[in-house]
Order: sequence, then C-alpha cells, then structure tokens
Amino acid sequence: MNESKEDIKSTDTSTKKVPTRRGIYLAPNLVTTAALFSGFFAILAGMNGQFEKACIAIFVAMILDGLDGRVARWTNTESEFGEQYDSLSDLVSFGLAPALVMYQWALVYMRDDGMSYGRLGWMAAFIYVACGALRLARFNSQIAVTDSRFFTGLPSPSAAGLVAGMIWMLHDLDVSGKNIQIPAMLMMLSAGLLMVSNVKYNSFKDFDVKSKVPHLTILGVVLVFALVQVDPPKVLFSIFFVYALSGPFYWFKNKKKAYGRLSAAKEKSSSK
Repeated sequence: MNESKEDIKSTDTSTKKVPTRRGIYLAPNLVTTAALFSGFFAILAGMNGQFEKACIAIFVAMILDGLDGRVARWTNTESEFGEQYDSLSDLVSFGLAPALVMYQWALVYMRDDGMSYGRLGWMAAFIYVACGALRLARFNSQIAVTDSRFFTGLPSPSAAGLVAGMIWMLHDLDVSGKNIQIPAMLMMLSAGLLMVSNVKYNSFKDFDVKSKVPHLTILGVVLVFALVQVDPPKVLFSIFFVYALSGPFYWFKNKKKAYGRLSAAKEKSSSK
C-alpha cells in the first residue's frame, strides 16, 4: 500500500531532531576566566621579575578555582563545557605558571654553570608541566569511578601552592633563587611526581559546612586566618608543605599496617 505525501511529510516531521540550545553559562565560566587571567598574570609578573605578585596571583587563581565549581552547583549551571574549560584553566594557572615562575626565579641561573647543567633547569620545569597535564587528564578520565573522599596524587592546585609558597616565602626572606638552584629543582620535581603518583590525599569533600561542629573548631579557623594575615608566605607554604607530606605519611602508615597484618597471619598459620 502506497503512502500518501502527507503521511511521509508527517513522518519526517515527527522524526526530525529538535535542535539543541547553544551557548555557555556565564556565571561559573566568568569565574574560571578570572582564574585563567590570574595564572596568565602570574606568568607575566614572573617574566618581569615581580615574583611576589606572581605568587599572589597563583594563590588568587587557587581561590577562584575553588569558587567556579561551587558557583555552578549553586546556580545549577554545571556543564561539560565548564569542566573542560576549568581543566584548561588549571593547566595554565597550576601547571605553566608555577613552572615558569620557578624557572625565572631560580632554575634559569643553572645555565651559568654550563649548557648541560642549564638544560636540567628547563627540563625540571617541563617535567612539572607534563605531570600537571597528566594529573588533570587522569582526574577527568577517572572522575566517575574514583572515591570522591580522596584524590589520587597531589592535586595540581596544592602542587602549585607548594611551589609558589616556597618562592614567595624565600623571596620575602631576601633569599635569592640563584643561591638555591638544586633545592628549587628538587622541590619542583617532587611536586610534579607527587601529582602523578598513586598516593591518596584527603579531598575534604565529605566535610559538610551545614553540620554542627565544636566551638574549638571555629576558634581554630579564626586562628588560621589570623596567622595567614600575620605572615602569609610562611603560613601558606607550611600548610601546603604539610598537606603534600600527608599523602606519603599515610601511605607508609597503611603499608606498615598491611605488613603487620601479613606477618601476623604468617605466624598464625605457621604455629598451627
């Protein structure tokens, strides 16, 4: 039986896909753009020898990076575009910016001792950037299957805080990066390798801001803010340094417990 032209036309109309809406959400992506600008400004400041401004810009990018996701959730404007844009912004602010600032502050002077020695400096900076990119790619690919309570590897903002905090603290103490090239290189390599490691770090995402806490907790928060105001470079570096060490500390602690349980099981089986 032949179909009429009207039936064919109605069938085509009913199966025609509804065009998707184009555009991006302004609020969260505006915050992400501000974080990207802070990272870009840090690079420019580092190239001009303004290391204090560069480090402050990295910490500002860190604050903005923590806000864009919350703004997206609060306004119900989460999107795949926003997630990818945030990752690219993180690569600039927490990958390229700390590496280039550290290179300009300390590692660039390694070339004064020879061309081969100088290559170690820029290679260390490149390894940090590559580890940051790998860390972000792994996070994006495993976000649906990982435990949200923990990060696998040191988060890139924390690695950037460790590097920028070291530069800011020593620069504030009038320590020239030219005099500590090797410690600076080791710090950068350590931060980069921790990013791509399998060491677990607490994400603090299970902390509920709406839950009740003891009065001493509020007092502790007030004290932290007061300490940051008194001496921001030293306090911020100390916070990120302790957090960076917390992952390996708990890793060794868990390994020791596992070894103890294995030894106890072997002794129990041999005694039977």
